[in-house]
Amino acid sequence: MQKSIYLPLVAGFALCASGTSAQTPVLQVMTYDSFVSEWGPGPAIAAAFEQTCGCDLQFIGTGDGAALLARLQLEGPRTEADIVLGLDTNLIAAARETGLFAPHRVTADLDLPITWDDPEFLPFDWGYFAFVGNAGAEAPISLRALADSDIRIVIQDPRSSTPGLGLLMWVKTAYPDSAAELWADLADNIVTVTPGWSEAYGLFLEGEADAVLSYTTSPAYHLIAEEDDSKVAWAFDEGHYMQVEVAAKVAGTDQPELADQFLAFMVSDAFQSIIPETNWMYPAVVPEGGLPAGFETLITPATALLLSPEEAAAIRDVALDEWRNALSQ
Repeated sequence: MQKSIYLPLVAGFALCASGTSAQTPVLQVMTYDSFVSEWGPGPAIAAAFEQTCGCDLQFIGTGDGAALLARLQLEGPRTEADIVLGLDTNLIAAARETGLFAPHRVTADLDLPITWDDPEFLPFDWGYFAFVGNAGAEAPISLRALADSDIRIVIQDPRSSTPGLGLLMWVKTAYPDSAAELWADLADNIVTVTPGWSEAYGLFLEGEADAVLSYTTSPAYHLIAEEDDSKVAWAFDEGHYMQVEVAAKVAGTDQPELADQFLAFMVSDAFQSIIPETNWMYPAVVPEGGLPAGFETLITPATALLLSPEEAAAIRDVALDEWRNALSQ
């Protein structure tokens, strides 16, 4: 989950139209904090959707991506959310087990590098995890080379952050038989582990580390928004683990038609055109105008790594133990 670059987060942001009457229907979308920040996609998406829905779209910010699942598991059917937006393929199996979600019934021509046919979880963006460092600095060519170096990195906690969990899957997929050894060697590179992506990226920008776990698309922010080409994503020989972010309708919603309308809107040009320059990810459906200038400069991994939701769920506990054991030494 990316991804407003190093800007203060808003713990719980709600866009409410002034003068909203008591009869105006309310749709509540639970998502990660950076999505609803002033600099994230949330404000523009709410404004665009409210023009078409005659409703009040409210966001419920709740930490980083993996924290969404923990909150849902805690709240269960009591959740106030109508839509959950910000889970990814590594969390889908556990989310499905809650029994909280209903089929989305949306048909869309998705621009993903993989085939997608999940009946409940609908993609809204995607990208590749990568370590982002400074141009001209030492740049390892693999996870192994990084572990063998003295490069200082900041990563995210896999128990609360989707990038942190993505790194676990990346290591386990690239080094299935030696993941524990790689983590042991990476441990002395890690300056700190943060709860979420924004905190980690902020420490990197403050110079507290040489690199940060982020996305291949992160340098686009600096290039497009800041006209700064000093940040680069490192291309690794093992390949890069992919993230597909999804949304789903809560089965117990009291606004089922409005929830369906939002999910259909989510794959429309009006929503998707907002994603590249606010969430700094690839849109699930490329807008009519194409990707913004600057995206063509990004690295393209030679090998894309991705586990199915079921495969990711099956190895999660083992991968988490390997990570935890290495960092506790």
